[in-house]
Amino acid sequence: MTGRHGGPGTLPPVPGPPFRVPRRLPVPAPLLTVLLAVVLPLLLFAAVTWQVTAGGPLAEGDKRLAREMREDAPPTALAEFLADLGNIEVALPVLAAALAYAWVRGRRRSRRPPPAVAATAAAMAAVPLLVAPLKALTGRPGPLDGTGYFPSGHAATALVAYGAAALLVLPHVRARLRWARWALPAAAALVCAAVGAGLVWRGYHWPLDVLGSWCLGVPLLAAVLAASRASRGSGRRRPDPPGGS
Repeated sequence: MTGRHGGPGTLPPVPGPPFRVPRRLPVPAPLLTVLLAVVLPLLLFAAVTWQVTAGGPLAEGDKRLAREMREDAPPTALAEFLADLGNIEVALPVLAAALAYAWVRGRRRSRRPPPAVAATAAAMAAVPLLVAPLKALTGRPGPLDGTGYFPSGHAATALVAYGAAALLVLPHVRARLRWARWALPAAAALVCAAVGAGLVWRGYHWPLDVLGSWCLGVPLLAAVLAASRASRGSGRRRPDPPGGS
């Protein structure tokens, strides 16, 4: 059979709806989250570790960037203050306050501790368990002296502590305080960036030391976020009707 202009084809109407090419392939949200928050950071960490241990071009550029940052560093007192925000003595009390707040608010909904609280405690405990062996394995020299500077324990502590604190408080923000829904994560990110800059300005770490710690911390925060969403989902379940099974 020929078409309207003598070419091969079919006469209308053609049975069935017309086929349309989808603009974008559907990707399940959990899979996309795992790719962005777990797989990509770990791949980046592997690439950075390879460059650091092999002394590749990225590591050479890292040293140049550190020298340039130290030349334009702010006053020493300010840089030291920012670096100290990554100390466990400073970051842990902030996280402990957020944990206590989330625990109290979560106990009002359920007698069991919120999953996010347990996930946060596990993520914080994982920081030294991950950082200490990696420091020993890489043995990277520091900007001033010594070895074992990759990745940065202060940067990892700051990211997990302040990031998890924001994630714990965020679900309990009242609806009328919408500005806090973006202000809390933004403040946590700003503090973590300030800690990383302070560490480089004071000569305690190279920039790649900080970046490597962030790559390790993001998957830990993703686990806290997943637990927080799970607790919110369980809290929204409606109670069974009287007499129901």
